[in-house]
Amino acid sequence: MSEIQRVGVVGCGLMGAGIAEVNARAGLDVVVVESSAAAADAGRSRLEASLKRAESKGKLTGTADDVLARISLVTDLDALADRQVVVEAIVEDEDAKVALFKRLDAIVADPQAILASNTSSIPIMKLGVVTSRPTQVMGIHFFNPVPVLRLVELVPSLLTAPETTERARSYVEGPLGKSAIDCQDRAGFVVNALLIPFVLSAIRMFESGFASAEDIDRGLVLGAAHPQGPLALADLIGLDTVKAVAESLYEEFKEPLYAAPPLLARMVDAGLLGRKSGRGFYRY
Repeated sequence: MSEIQRVGVVGCGLMGAGIAEVNARAGLDVVVVESSAAAADAGRSRLEASLKRAESKGKLTGTADDVLARISLVTDLDALADRQVVVEAIVEDEDAKVALFKRLDAIVADPQAILASNTSSIPIMKLGVVTSRPTQVMGIHFFNPVPVLRLVELVPSLLTAPETTERARSYVEGPLGKSAIDCQDRAGFVVNALLIPFVLSAIRMFESGFASAEDIDRGLVLGAAHPQGPLALADLIGLDTVKAVAESLYEEFKEPLYAAPPLLARMVDAGLLGRKSGRGFYRY
């Protein structure tokens, strides 16, 4: 099987841009597809800002412009036809992802290409079975910020071929220089199945008036050596994403600890999504 050189990414939001960046920094040829020219322009600005920061800190081999030259930003999914790996990084919505995987199945020409989702919580099986090649579909779940955090969760479905998982591992741990862990195809995988109940517990504590957001976060940073408090972390993840993962976990396991607190739902309804909207539990 040929070594992976050509990578596609669908979506150039926070996660998609990070995935595109680490692939381009690894010397791979990257095509990123966005839904509109305006979204593509915003994605390019996001990439440029991140790469310029990395360059100023001496963390790039070459220049930011060198890395950007390996990334093509387009609005046509057909541009992914020759890719060896395509990573989906669109909105955390099952219907949208299912529709996308149907299209990718028709577009990506190589029958051995890996069709991967960066989903935090949606079962990989639901994405694989809508394609003609479920053996080539799996989760490759990166963590935010992608250029900084080394972990990637590898999530095969019951139908994913072992060779697909091993090829994904070689890609993630080889050129990308990440560390992979194996997860079963269960909502939340490993990290979010542990992390989200913890974050929801902090939200409930704040919601009940038990302690301020600042004191909850300071308590975990200073008292438990966490690098960041759970409410600041929720803002970084995005409260809409926290809510979506919580709902997926609750749907699968029906455990009360996975139920989204009312305050979280109201904040998402109000557009208070954390860092990306300028306000969540804190103002930015």
